[in-house]
Amino acid sequence: MKYGYVRVSTKEQNEDRQLIAMREYGVSPQNIYTDKQSGKDFERENYKRLVKKVKKNDVIVIKSIDRLGRNYKEIIEQWRKITQEKKADIIVIDMPLLDTTRNKDLMGTFVADLVLQVLSFVSETERTNIRQRQAEGIAAAMARGIKFGRRRIYDPADYIHIYKRVKRGEIMTKDAIAIMGVSEKTYRRMKAEWDRMLAEAF
Repeated sequence: MKYGYVRVSTKEQNEDRQLIAMREYGVSPQNIYTDKQSGKDFERENYKRLVKKVKKNDVIVIKSIDRLGRNYKEIIEQWRKITQEKKADIIVIDMPLLDTTRNKDLMGTFVADLVLQVLSFVSETERTNIRQRQAEGIAAAMARGIKFGRRRIYDPADYIHIYKRVKRGEIMTKDAIAIMGVSEKTYRRMKAEWDRMLAEAF
């Protein structure tokens, strides 16, 4: 049996591109499991349902490795659980080297494990770099007299006063992002809501 796994990080994101890839790969719609949830761990309802259902010689198809998850140490653990414990196969469409249906010999297993280990190293290095950049950004903002709050609930209404300071030219956008403790993508998403809120106020 061939199954597909599709994941997007939020309910607002569109999974159509992944669903199209599943259909092109011959996965029946009823065999596609979808989660709209962060990939930080594997506590996802439909993913767990899929792993529970999959049997020996079944195939799980995913569009790209980051759709499976973003914590590569856990990806390696899940990969081995599926391929070694469940005796099923995994196909990563965007990365042909991660296709266990093609190379079932010792060399094929070695290559797949090696690719996953490299991805794990790159991912961990990037996370370290991100944390370092965040720390440097916060330190620089504090040096300019920016005060940081403790609250980090991403409600646009809670942060509109910070955006107003940006609009007035009192602080820069990067300072606002550091104060709020959000990503640039989240900031841009909330900016649209702030602009709407400000427009309605006049």
